[in-house]
Amino acid sequence: MPTVLESLNNALHRVMENDDRVYVLGEDLLDPYGGAFKVTRGLSTKYPAHVLTTPISEAAIVGLANGMAMRGLRPVAEIMFGDFVTLIADQLVNHAAKFNWMYNRNIKVPIVVRTPMGGRRGYGPTHSQSLEKMFMGVPGLKVVAPNTLGDPGQLLESAIADDDPVLFVEHKLLYPRSLLEPGQGDLIDFKVHESGETYPNFILNIPNQVPQLTLATYGYNFELARAAVLNLLMEYEVFTEIVLFSQLSPFDLKILFESLQRTHRLLTVEEGTLSLGWGAELAARAAERVNGLMIRRVAALDLPIANTKSLEQSILPSVQDITSAALRLTERKGEVHDYI
Repeated sequence: MPTVLESLNNALHRVMENDDRVYVLGEDLLDPYGGAFKVTRGLSTKYPAHVLTTPISEAAIVGLANGMAMRGLRPVAEIMFGDFVTLIADQLVNHAAKFNWMYNRNIKVPIVVRTPMGGRRGYGPTHSQSLEKMFMGVPGLKVVAPNTLGDPGQLLESAIADDDPVLFVEHKLLYPRSLLEPGQGDLIDFKVHESGETYPNFILNIPNQVPQLTLATYGYNFELARAAVLNLLMEYEVFTEIVLFSQLSPFDLKILFESLQRTHRLLTVEEGTLSLGWGAELAARAAERVNGLMIRRVAALDLPIANTKSLEQSILPSVQDITSAALRLTERKGEVHDYI
């Protein structure tokens, strides 16, 4: 199976070969460097007129992309580190997301802003954050995050074809990971149900078993969630249903509500900070919809992310954090063991 990095890179090659409206722009994208995380490797060699290397000005990158999109092109802007999406907020929130409405749908801004988010690489407080929650809930803007179960490349192609602006969040640790094959590896006991949306969501469960818990997550957090779910199954005989989201905002919660009708217990897992996060919004909507719901959230502590490995690990959510929260939610007791 290809890696997430290969899937994204192959998708960019396909769309640029088939659609001359697609341009890629950002910092240090030209070969032989090919971008900080190599997602754009080979593009400037094959499509030199369609890969634009830019100055270090994130606002200018997205501002230029907005103008290109308004003239009928399909720009893909790369922000080298997700921490710097703070510098593009005006261009996304006040321009790209609003022009379609402001001009009575006579103008479209079909841009994709790709950016690597997340920690666990020791990059410190300004290069390790998960800031996607700052853009959730912005009318007219979609927030999408690939994972190893779906096809990241197909997700990116869908984003490029979308007439709305899309913030495409790629966790750094996903790049070298291979895509998962349903029914193989640690998914061998799980049945995977995929929704039919443009940005599909997934439900994973063990057939013929009554789930006791619904775990909702996205992106790289799915890797931690699977390890925790296996731990819960092997050590404590707790059967968990995973709801894996690709589109974070705006989101369709139908499959989540269906799962919660079976379990009445919700555990959300994200790498962004706990307060006012994605999980908090899911919890609020679920509580409004499902009676008798029990809820817990797992997320990063409300602190800057440290450089040192030990402190970084203590700030970011872990497999043990997820397992412990699930045990408390299902009212199980016992020492927690990681099963990876």
